[in-house]
Amino acid sequence: MTLINVQVEKITQEAEGIRSFLLAKKGLLKIPRYTPGAHIDVHCGEGIIRQYSLCGDPADRRHLMIAVRQVDPSRGGSALMHRAVQEGDRLEIGAPRNNFPLNETAPHSVLLAAGIGITPIIAMADRLHLLGRSFALHYFARAREHTAFRRRLAQGGYADHVTFHEGLDAAAVGQALDALLAQPVENGQVYICGPGPFMDRAEAAAQGRWPRNAINQERFAAKPALTGAPTKPFSVKLARSGVTLDVGADETILEVLEAHEIDAAFSCEQGVCGTCVTDVLGGTPDHRDSFLSASQRSSGRLMCICVSRAADDHVVLDL
Repeated sequence: MTLINVQVEKITQEAEGIRSFLLAKKGLLKIPRYTPGAHIDVHCGEGIIRQYSLCGDPADRRHLMIAVRQVDPSRGGSALMHRAVQEGDRLEIGAPRNNFPLNETAPHSVLLAAGIGITPIIAMADRLHLLGRSFALHYFARAREHTAFRRRLAQGGYADHVTFHEGLDAAAVGQALDALLAQPVENGQVYICGPGPFMDRAEAAAQGRWPRNAINQERFAAKPALTGAPTKPFSVKLARSGVTLDVGADETILEVLEAHEIDAAFSCEQGVCGTCVTDVLGGTPDHRDSFLSASQRSSGRLMCICVSRAADDHVVLDL
């Protein structure tokens, strides 16, 4: 994977516990083009790679902007970005990728964000405003001080399209989502991003009202109901080499591959980024990711090897 060298040009405290990082590309080469909803892999240091959505201007080929929420306890990424990374530091990033694309031709878009989930959503709002499209952005936050990019949203050119929902309890959030999604728009689209419970509630509010292909979402971690499901041992056969490996109940395919020094692409290790998606040549996958679409899962031909397992006693992979 080709990496891009960038310099941290500016760090801004956007809200309590949330900082934005303006990353500058030096030299003659420009940043690859990207579209709203895209993210990058950031090599945070100490061998840690994390995915962060882009929330800057895609037309600016010299800069990228991400925002990072400080998580406690942290798996390492947010702690390094908040405590170790400073203005002037150099970082390595991957090229932008988009698993959460925006339909720019929809007659109306409902944008739903909670917490740090505003990062891909604000980029979508920027683009829809630029195109003159109809949209409404609803941003849910614990309190005003936790609302990132509030000034940018409240004082920007599309402030009348933005509604802040701050300080609501879980029941009130659910009621608001039910009301917002009660009347589907023909050929309209819904985009959802935020913490798992918010995503689950928004998805539930949309299902049965909006067409399935109108509901778009990006998760930061696989659903707990999937990752917490019972596990059992199974074997994985690597078709290219003919090697068969045992995967224990408390191991993942990716961990077993690494233990045997077998290369396989990966990044998030949570089943959300899609880097580790691998072709399945035999057996039935037990999908535990939040990346693959329903049609991709039902085909049985793909699986995310960082979290998913074999439904039976074996699986054959194109590795």
